[in-house]
Amino acid sequence: MIRRLTLAAVAVVAFSSAAFAADVTGEWKRDDGKSKVRFARCGGGAVCGSVSWLRDADSPAKVGQQVFFDMKPNGEGTWTGSAFNPDDGRTYSGKMTLTGDRLTTAGCVFGGLICKSYDWTRAR
Repeated sequence: MIRRLTLAAVAVVAFSSAAFAADVTGEWKRDDGKSKVRFARCGGGAVCGSVSWLRDADSPAKVGQQVFFDMKPNGEGTWTGSAFNPDDGRTYSGKMTLTGDRLTTAGCVFGGLICKSYDWTRAR
């Protein structure tokens, strides 16, 4: 009986953790069509994102360049960490919000008072 309860408790924790932070891994296309980013697990429960495709080869961003760092779950369908902007060479506090197959990423300054965000859809 104790073994069954333990297994049930482990299953509940495993499934609730998965529901807490939906799966953002995979490739995402920016809505303006300028780039794609691939998100993958990078340790400690975090995800990181690297540029996987660029429309403009002369962009300051480069394929393979990591632009999202240590994005950790911070509520249902949300992550926080760091976001690098290749256009200005600066790293910002980063936020991501996932709703279905739509992802919104933001780089923020002043404790989140000023943010610039981008919308993404899952690449097929």
